[in-house]
Amino acid sequence: MKERLSREVIAMRIARELFDGAVVNLGIGIPTLVSSFVPEGMTVIYHTENGALGFGPVITAEEMEDKADIDLVNASGQYVTPLPGMCFFHHADSFAMIRGGHIDITVLGVLEVSEKGDLANWMFPGRGVGNIGGGMDLAFNARRVIAATEHTTRDGKPKIVKECSVPMTAPGCVDLIVTDVAVIEVTSQGLLLKELAPGWTVEEAQALTEPKLEIAPDLKEIEL
Repeated sequence: MKERLSREVIAMRIARELFDGAVVNLGIGIPTLVSSFVPEGMTVIYHTENGALGFGPVITAEEMEDKADIDLVNASGQYVTPLPGMCFFHHADSFAMIRGGHIDITVLGVLEVSEKGDLANWMFPGRGVGNIGGGMDLAFNARRVIAATEHTTRDGKPKIVKECSVPMTAPGCVDLIVTDVAVIEVTSQGLLLKELAPGWTVEEAQALTEPKLEIAPDLKEIEL
């Protein structure tokens, strides 16, 4: 089986999409790893639905004993690093920030994403359980939505599909898809394949993708 990018490398690639001074909300799963790969010297203002702004990266297991504060967690329940100037507020105010369009970028995990950028990520098929949380608000209102995901499910089915078959989170919201195989931009003309994982071909990526991929003229290998 051809080697795919690790979850950490997916997060590392997504970190290149951030910019200095960006207000960023990171979802559960792969997205939470992004904060560990922000370039040195870049200021990213992290936001969380449970009411904090301006904190630092997620605390690693090795740092837990020295740095973890039981009262300082993100919306995923992970301990985060305190920074000077960070602030706290009611979660209603936090959601007002999202709904007011003040989040520059959100990175969200994916169950499925369609060729039109429809996102499904809140209801697990077959389990009958899900958690709406702030995902719908972020998908609808963030200025840019980046989907972070493995290209296929554990049993090899495409997660990039023509139409979502599981309950949708928000229609037409995804701007960029970063997987363990490719970087794909969602455009009005369809899905544009911009980058491929090392050793992968267009044909191999297409075989794992339900909708047709348009090929960028400057298609290149994923850079970190």
